[in-house]
Amino acid sequence: MRLMLTFRIPIEKGNEAEADGSMSKAIEKLIADTNAEAAYFTMIDGLRGGIVIFEETDQANLTRHNEPMFAALNAAIDIVPVLTLDDLKRGL
Repeated sequence: MRLMLTFRIPIEKGNEAEADGSMSKAIEKLIADTNAEAAYFTMIDGLRGGIVIFEETDQANLTRHNEPMFAALNAAIDIVPVLTLDDLKRGL
């Protein structure tokens, strides 16, 4: 199933993580672990954030993706299924 993971990093923790280099390591690990199809980085609700699109067949793996972001960045994470246009057409 194709999923969209959205993360937001609190300002204070983000400043610390950017200064000590742990932000880029945590994000790179997320991208590698999910084998991301796409990744975008932006401001979300005034916070550093990103959107990662990836395929996942085992929901138990979501913990493997979430926990490093929680631990390293105090990230808030939302994960929702998403469809391509072809998926939507098949469903309709």
